[in-house]
Amino acid sequence: MSVKILTDSACDLPLHYYEENNITLFPLKVHLDDTEYEDLVTINPKTVYEAIRQGKVPKTSQASPLAFEEAFTNMAKNNEDGIYIAFSSELSGTYQTAVMILEQVKEQYPDFKLTIIDTKCASLGYGIIVQEAVKLAKENASKETILEEIVFQSKHMEHLFTVHDLDYLAKGGRVSKASAFLGGLLNIKPLLNVEDGKLVPIEKHRGKKKLMRRILEIMKERGEALDRQVIGISHADDEETALEMKEMITQEFNVKNVFISSIGAAIGSHTGPGTIAIFFLNKAK
Repeated sequence: MSVKILTDSACDLPLHYYEENNITLFPLKVHLDDTEYEDLVTINPKTVYEAIRQGKVPKTSQASPLAFEEAFTNMAKNNEDGIYIAFSSELSGTYQTAVMILEQVKEQYPDFKLTIIDTKCASLGYGIIVQEAVKLAKENASKETILEEIVFQSKHMEHLFTVHDLDYLAKGGRVSKASAFLGGLLNIKPLLNVEDGKLVPIEKHRGKKKLMRRILEIMKERGEALDRQVIGISHADDEETALEMKEMITQEFNVKNVFISSIGAAIGSHTGPGTIAIFFLNKAK
């Protein structure tokens, strides 16, 4: 690859993917039982979900500034060209830290050609963008072509989330306590999406089946050329529902390519177990 791809663990791709494709991974941090872990590297999502079920509240923090400094400096010394595809700046300070470290490294290496992109995306919505960039880089596409594709997909990536319990998001400050209380009280399943990089509740539905049918309706309303896309489904320890969702999407839209992954420990610390998320583009090229 003429252009090196860097990313962080919030894109929820499996660990082997980074290793097999020579991608530089910056893990977010997960704090549990007075111990700091590296998302995906030293803690797996199931550990986090079990802890949450036991009433524990894991905390998260951004990727290590030192890891950025080491990776960027090595690339600069080797005169490597790269793109760091970053988690939404509205959900983590990781992007801002990377930008700050890049400026510091460029003081010593002014010709360093790293570009950092704030995708304003999360989980597999962001992961699909990383996969496309890696594919283009392997085909030796120009940096401009890869950046154009990243920006296009970032702008048009739809995220539809449903969480088992809004309380998890409230504890992490991702939604209001009032919304969480009402949701739990009435056993109402919320539907959220990402708007300009932020998690926003859009609808509430009673019952899982109704909610799943509503997701298909929204995909039909917002999606374009769904049969020619990679549709992403990520789940928090609920593979059964993810597979059910895959079956419904495949039948409804004649989709050939559905990619399922587990929501990682960092994002899962906020969403909690039972979360299902669907990702697709609302515009096709």
